[in-house]
Amino acid sequence: MTEPQIKPDAPAIEIQGLHKYFGDNEVLKGIDFHVDQGEVVCVVGPSGSGKSTLLRCVNLLEVPTSGRIFVEGAEITDPDIDVDKLRSRIGMVFQSFNLFPHLTVMGNLTIAQQRVKGRGKAESVQIARKNLEKVGLEGKETAYPAHLSGGQQQRVAIARALSMDPDMMLFDEPTSALDPELVGDVLAVMKDLAHEGMTMMVVTHEMGFAREVGNKLVFMDDGMIVEEGVPAEVLSNPQHERTQAFLSKVL
Repeated sequence: MTEPQIKPDAPAIEIQGLHKYFGDNEVLKGIDFHVDQGEVVCVVGPSGSGKSTLLRCVNLLEVPTSGRIFVEGAEITDPDIDVDKLRSRIGMVFQSFNLFPHLTVMGNLTIAQQRVKGRGKAESVQIARKNLEKVGLEGKETAYPAHLSGGQQQRVAIARALSMDPDMMLFDEPTSALDPELVGDVLAVMKDLAHEGMTMMVVTHEMGFAREVGNKLVFMDDGMIVEEGVPAEVLSNPQHERTQAFLSKVL
């Protein structure tokens, strides 16, 4: 395995000619784009447009059929690269939380720190407490996921990802499984991360968040990037008729 050669001045994520097939179904049809360091890129579009597949290809949860993906200048799609080393630089937050139900909040936040990062228990607990405080859940260390609201579970998932010290965060529709009154708490945590300079790629339906926090908005349809630009400009004055039709229904 080749050690990834990180280039600090390279884009956080760079995608070149990305195609993804599931059987005969081409889900991604030649994606080219990049996320700069410290940038918040929001990916929007109708269901089935390939947004989540694109996100999952970035850390190889889905293996691209063809094309190249670079993380901080190192090619994660290189078959000889140490993928786990590169993956450790990327935090991932899923739509459905993906917490371990048999572990407490503290257990969820420390298990990967100890097994993957090799940290001792005391250090893992200290880092976990710091990140629980960051997401507004101090005092919930001994609770089990089943005893938390969906919004609290998602904030635990964010704290868990942050406890691994990622250089960037991927969010796959992090609020779509939540009751409407719980969405704001999760978005507030994400806004705080953006203001701290965290590089973020966010698949979302929250257009207000995209307008307020995003540096770039990417609109996808039918496996392709149809339009991209400054969120306020794309949302207020979309140039492509497909973007216009989509935004007229969601705004």
